[in-house]
Parts: sequence; structure tokens; C-alpha cells
Amino acid sequence: MIHYVVGDATRPKAKGPWIIAHVCNNEGRWGRGFSGAVSRRWREPEAMYRDFANRKDIAIGEVLFCPVTPPGTVASMIAQWGIGHSPLPRIDYDALSTCLGAVAAVAYEDGASVHMPRIGTGNGGGSWARVEIIVSAVFKYAEVFVYDLPG
Repeated sequence: MIHYVVGDATRPKAKGPWIIAHVCNNEGRWGRGFSGAVSRRWREPEAMYRDFANRKDIAIGEVLFCPVTPPGTVASMIAQWGIGHSPLPRIDYDALSTCLGAVAAVAYEDGASVHMPRIGTGNGGGSWARVEIIVSAVFKYAEVFVYDLPG
């Protein structure tokens, strides 16, 4: 079940363990969109992503799980092809489904809730209606909170 919340997804309204899930590109570029908000709160997820990008090619469909304080995890899901303006969406829905499956497995194992902005719709250019179907199909055993900023 998806719960819609007005607030900041980098400050999960959760009791118990939580995972913040967001979409990243496959070019090793970080800082625009929600990833910039993550970096303003924690340095570790960006450092992990950049280190990963420097060591090997980033494959679509991979997820980087980074523990952060307070006890939680940031899941950086590689589900976007490139960056910049494009006439077609840069989000890869199949990769997003794969990534979300990995997040769902970790959430189930840890008893964690999952928190996210409307992933894939900003710089990824995707359709929330389509992403929402994927999120609903993947998360059977974890609560999911989707955040919209106030205003």
C-alpha cells in the first residue's frame, strides 16, 4: 500500500528501520534533483555512488545500499539512462522494477518501511502513473511512503 505524505523524503516519518529509495543515472553524475537533497543531509551516499562509478561501469538495474544516521539506509537505484534534456524519458521502467525488487527484499528482511519522492518523474522524465503501478506491484510486504514537498 502506498501512503502519500506532504514533507521531505530525506526526513522519513517512520517508526523503526527505514529505507529512502531514489533514482540515479548510469553516468556517474550526482547532484541534481533528489540526489542533491540527499547530499545536503548525508555525505555517504554520494561518496559511495562516486566511488562505485570510478571503479567500474555503472549498470542499469543495480542498487547501492548505504547506511546512514539516524539508523536508516539510502538506496540509490541505477534506473536512468544518462542526464540532460531528452525527447524521450530517461527512466528505464524495467530497471526500476528490478531495483525496486531489490529494495523490497531488503525492506522485508530488515522490517523497514520505504520512503521516496515520486521517483523517475523529475530528471528521469517518466510518468508517475506508470511508476505507481510498478511500486504497487513490487511492494507487497513493506509500507511505502511517497513524499510531495509542501507548496
